[in-house]
Amino acid sequence: MFFRGRTRAVTVAAAGAIGLALAGCSSSSSSGSVASDGGAVTVIPAAQRKAPIVMSGETVEGKPLDIATLRGKPLVMNVWGSWCGPCRSEAPALEAAYKDLAATTNFVGIAFRDTVTGAKGHEKEFGITYPSLFDKGNLLLSLNGAVTSQSIPVTLILDSQGRIAGRYVGVVSKVTLEDMVQDVEKGTSA
Repeated sequence: MFFRGRTRAVTVAAAGAIGLALAGCSSSSSSGSVASDGGAVTVIPAAQRKAPIVMSGETVEGKPLDIATLRGKPLVMNVWGSWCGPCRSEAPALEAAYKDLAATTNFVGIAFRDTVTGAKGHEKEFGITYPSLFDKGNLLLSLNGAVTSQSIPVTLILDSQGRIAGRYVGVVSKVTLEDMVQDVEKGTSA
């Protein structure tokens, strides 16, 4: 169904399964399907996806951004912090995937529990060219429990309608991220 190939394993899960035990910068252990690059993958079939995510705020650069303006294509949403070692590890893969997928997929980061100076430094150090919303403490609430404060890095894939279609907890690779986006694109009309 979803996620074919040798680079990842997946169990198709209902939307309610978003409350998996979390990994990343937390001390929790990961459960659920584990990709060959070590992260936990959750995919939500199109018929079981919840309402579109509503989120807006200011980017790290101080510009307003409403993610509703990014609908019509899949959206990769990565929650990160400049202080988070695993987030720093995955930053080059995210930027490389963004460059490869820019024509068909939108990207936005969420700088979580960070300072503007730290977030700007992170983006400059890793050459991040897609926008990141600066979380002033309320953005994760908009994600309906898909991300908790102990679970970063987390990468969500929203379908073209703005609904959470997939989640990757841990340091995502470029190949896994691109495969997730491709599989979400194929499954949005079901």
